[in-house]
Amino acid sequence: MKRVLAIVALLPVATIAPVATAAPGDVLDSVNTFIGTQDEGNTFPGASAPFGMTQVSPIGSHYAGYQYTDTAIRGFGHFFLSGAGCWEQGGLVSTLPTTGTFDPAKPSTFDQKVYASPYTHDGEVGKPGYYKVHLTGSGGIDVETTATTHTGVERYTFDKSGPANVFVNTGQADDKEPVSGSSVRIVDDRTVEGTVESQAFCGGKPYTTYFRTTFDKPFTSYGTWSPTGGTPGSKESAGGAGLRGAWLTFADPKSVTATTAISYVDADGARRNLEAEGNRDFDRVKAATQRTWRQELSSVDIRSGSADNRTVFYTSLYHTLLQPLTGNDADGRYRGFDNQVHRAVGWTYYQYFSLWDTYRSQNQLLALLRPSRARDIARSVLAIHDQGGWLPRWAYANQETNTMSGDPVTPFLVDLWRFGALSGQEMQAYQALLQNSTQIPPASSPFQGRAGNGNYQANGFVQYDPNFPKKGQDTDPAHGASATLEYALADCSLSIMAKSLGRTDDAAALAQKGRSYQNLWDAGVSDRGFTGFPRPKVTGGDWFTPASGPFTPQGQDGFHEGTAWQYQWLVQQDIPGLVQRMGGAGQAAARLDDFFAYNDLLADPAGTVRDEWVTGPYNYYNQFRYNPNNEPDLHAPWMYTLVGQPWKTSAVLRAAHTLFTNAPNGVTGNDDLGEMSAWYVFSSLGLYPAVPGTGQFVLSAPSFGKAVVHLENGRDIVLKSDGADASRIQYVQGLRVNGVLSDHAYVGLEQLTRGSTLDFRLTTDAANATWASGSGGAPPSPCAS
Repeated sequence: MKRVLAIVALLPVATIAPVATAAPGDVLDSVNTFIGTQDEGNTFPGASAPFGMTQVSPIGSHYAGYQYTDTAIRGFGHFFLSGAGCWEQGGLVSTLPTTGTFDPAKPSTFDQKVYASPYTHDGEVGKPGYYKVHLTGSGGIDVETTATTHTGVERYTFDKSGPANVFVNTGQADDKEPVSGSSVRIVDDRTVEGTVESQAFCGGKPYTTYFRTTFDKPFTSYGTWSPTGGTPGSKESAGGAGLRGAWLTFADPKSVTATTAISYVDADGARRNLEAEGNRDFDRVKAATQRTWRQELSSVDIRSGSADNRTVFYTSLYHTLLQPLTGNDADGRYRGFDNQVHRAVGWTYYQYFSLWDTYRSQNQLLALLRPSRARDIARSVLAIHDQGGWLPRWAYANQETNTMSGDPVTPFLVDLWRFGALSGQEMQAYQALLQNSTQIPPASSPFQGRAGNGNYQANGFVQYDPNFPKKGQDTDPAHGASATLEYALADCSLSIMAKSLGRTDDAAALAQKGRSYQNLWDAGVSDRGFTGFPRPKVTGGDWFTPASGPFTPQGQDGFHEGTAWQYQWLVQQDIPGLVQRMGGAGQAAARLDDFFAYNDLLADPAGTVRDEWVTGPYNYYNQFRYNPNNEPDLHAPWMYTLVGQPWKTSAVLRAAHTLFTNAPNGVTGNDDLGEMSAWYVFSSLGLYPAVPGTGQFVLSAPSFGKAVVHLENGRDIVLKSDGADASRIQYVQGLRVNGVLSDHAYVGLEQLTRGSTLDFRLTTDAANATWASGSGGAPPSPCAS
């Protein structure tokens, strides 16, 4: 898909000039929730509290809900995922205000595609905790939304006087979100409640959401509808798939406020959530939620940069802080992976874990900024293991979808351990991770785990078998080569934890497994002048050769959402071994140059990333370039640093940042529950957790002259880089850490969390950017050959 973006061209220049900066103000004004609502960014513009259970956002024609180019709004749903890639993304309990008469006997009257209202972008507002839009149908209606953790609040203000209606639609949701059953019941003249049974993400199983909605004014009449039409005066409608809901008529309301609470436990959960957080004035709820957002976003203080760059940064931080979602009700109850009701006392149970995406940087950003929340996230993942019998991969509500491949939960939890989030639970976590690393769930388990472990443990690789049985959408042998690389990275990270816990034999065995990628390195494969690439093997150990002809590293066989060109870099745990197999550091760097089209990038950064890198959010295969739209090679820019050319990391990142803009299409690919946004936050600050489990942050040229990260322990990480200009390619010429010169292109977690000042000296001349390029400049590999 061709992406047309508003960009600022990057041109290398000889000198650094002062950069015009935006005057710091309210951080909420530096967030634009419309970023990512076009071209498959799949974000939503509506209101949510940080990590909230409930979100209130408009529903349009797209499977993620709203799309900026939509011409009509079908309703305002009360559950959304931010940036996910599969179809089933919520929009449950859709409400829409209307005026005028309608024919209840006609079933199509209650189809949200039919009764959808046109709207205007004029006056539309998308800020943290607040969304506003003017519906131009029905005589004109302003809709404002805000949210608490467990409730969504809408205020409808009608342009004309007279009767008004609110449609509460339980039988429809986002486009392509199957609703298999629903119910609605009129409780009294201000309250409705019901259920929605919908399908989980990526072809998962149906699950039930309970809701309760209350209005600040009484409605004077009502009715419900079913697939056969509406019945005035009816108080209840329940059944399977199909049109279903209720309409509520207000005599002459001028304005109506509706508050909706949801629960995954039961109807009492929704009622208690409403009692705990509802019955408050709209403006008070908005003010309270925005205060919370202000506190969260102010954890990073950007003190320079253009207004657009600040908006891109803070919107990225905002998207990072939306998930995982709160899973327990206000009373602490939650529905576990055993489908039983449990209670979180004194902590928050979180759910919706897109681990294949978020283990790469979103997880570490949350752990750095909010260790207390990271502890609850770690505890939640362990609760899934305890109640479900296995660790998750893509956990949606209270079920495992078995979506994506590899072993993302291991680096995810190991990094949480490394950040201190498993204090007191280290051995419990380690045992669960060791089970996951070395075993396979029983056939009766809904978890698929490391389905390729049989061959991996016996022979050191996951066989490529596209017909291997599945328990969900994906299975590891269907992507045997990339699964092997992911397993190896995960095992290496676990070896670090094992060694720290005194499990020396385990640590040695896991470190050896961390080099399993070598078993798939075919030294006889050549492409584009380079020799040696990872290649799938089939059961028995033979190299895979496609029926259509010779194996090519640009093909899709054996790799999940990528090719051998992209996955060859997923070996950051063993840089010496990788470099040796590529023919030495010079050849490895030359291969990176080709991968990034580096020479073209220097001449035309913004054009190169759009014309020569992988384009289109789902264009994964038959490629030999860097894919900035997807996760497998997100860390690849830092591979330059790891092979001894750190200045090129900074150049590639500045070019990549042109893909992130203050526009609806300003997110590259799916935002994937904040992962792409977290990548931008880290890389624009100038540090990135490239090697799981090590606690090492690899450094690069920051995009801002000064940024201060306020840690939860009261200490600060200060990142200074006088003359930083995000619109140009710049390199690091020198660094002082706490006033002491440093020639290391990395800094450890412990040093950062004690409070540190990193003072970068930048240059636009690559010839002067030899900083950290010598021996010892790059961090050591934890599982080096």
